[in-house]
Amino acid sequence: MKFWRNYRLLIGGFGFSNLGNWIYLVALNVYILNLTNSAAAVAGIFIVGPIARIVTSFFAGSLIDRVNKRKLMIATDIFRGGLIIFLPFMQSLWLIYTILFLTNIASSFFGPSSTYYITKFVKEDDRTRFNALLGSFNSGAFMVGPALSGALIYLFNPAIAIWINSFTFFVCALVISYLPDVDEQSEKVREPLSFRMLKEDFLTVFQFARHEHRFITIYIVYQLALMIAFSLDSQEVTFIKQNLGASESVYGLILSLTGIGAITGGLAAAAAVVKFSLKAYIGFGFSLTMIFYTVFYASNTLWLAITCFVLLGFFMAFSNAGYDSFYQKNVPPEIMGRFGSVALIMQSTVQILFTFLLGTLAELFTLQPVAVILGSIGILLAIILLAILYTKQEAAANQQVS
Repeated sequence: MKFWRNYRLLIGGFGFSNLGNWIYLVALNVYILNLTNSAAAVAGIFIVGPIARIVTSFFAGSLIDRVNKRKLMIATDIFRGGLIIFLPFMQSLWLIYTILFLTNIASSFFGPSSTYYITKFVKEDDRTRFNALLGSFNSGAFMVGPALSGALIYLFNPAIAIWINSFTFFVCALVISYLPDVDEQSEKVREPLSFRMLKEDFLTVFQFARHEHRFITIYIVYQLALMIAFSLDSQEVTFIKQNLGASESVYGLILSLTGIGAITGGLAAAAAVVKFSLKAYIGFGFSLTMIFYTVFYASNTLWLAITCFVLLGFFMAFSNAGYDSFYQKNVPPEIMGRFGSVALIMQSTVQILFTFLLGTLAELFTLQPVAVILGSIGILLAIILLAILYTKQEAAANQQVS
């Protein structure tokens, strides 16, 4: 198949790296919970990352848009892999947070670079299908990773699972090294980074935002709801262990079962690209995703929680494929790094606030009602997004999410 021949390395490399991320995330949650026995400390994992991204985003986009994206991805993968090797040796929570801070700085460079690379390397007609298939591979990692992590924790300890993530970063860097460059060659000498350059770059992004009103409205509403979902992620292990009475290995199994729905959803999304529009993928997929997020935290039985996770995974695959294609279609590649970095400042700030609010209220009251209330706000935002997507607009605006 020509499509697979063209993109197998990119899908395989990113998919394998994501497998390591899921193994690592489960192990890291368990490691910190065992070390501190604190829901707030676990929530801190999801706060350190956004803080690092805020700090880095003031200059990351300006650098990303001016350097070779393929080489930058390779360097950041090697850097992250090297740092994570030392994580299991740390017994101080603040030293762990420091390593997480540094790895998330590297991620701030990798994320926008990979989005640019996909936009330039994958043909526009192939993007929704590519994003759906990449999502399916990532969902496979989501299914296998937590179960593998749970097994490794049971047989050995969280350190082994964490070191596997380091290995996957190195493998991903090797795979990317075999991919071609997609940056346009320029004979222009690169200008050193300066305050004036940063100011001009921010103005460029804000001028784009002022011009693309409909895109920015959709983007902001989607991201607000997504940040709620991310904050809810920070309490999954706590809810499953404390409210549902499941063990650490069962937690990994529950997440892996969610991957069944996500893989099915990714394959269905790839097959349905000629039948449904991007606005259907984004609007309905995301609304149903937020509904099942909320019902999960309202669950009083393990079986209902598992069912919610499977359906959540299925509809999230549609939402992610649609949103990624929408973003790649509407943000010009030449400012993709700068736009992503400026937007990341706002996203990370909101994520910190939501995560801190959820973790604090969960400590003061009880986790379940607080999570259900926050999830309900996410459902409301998703419904608003659905209404915006299907509001009649001029033809040119409708082309953005057709």
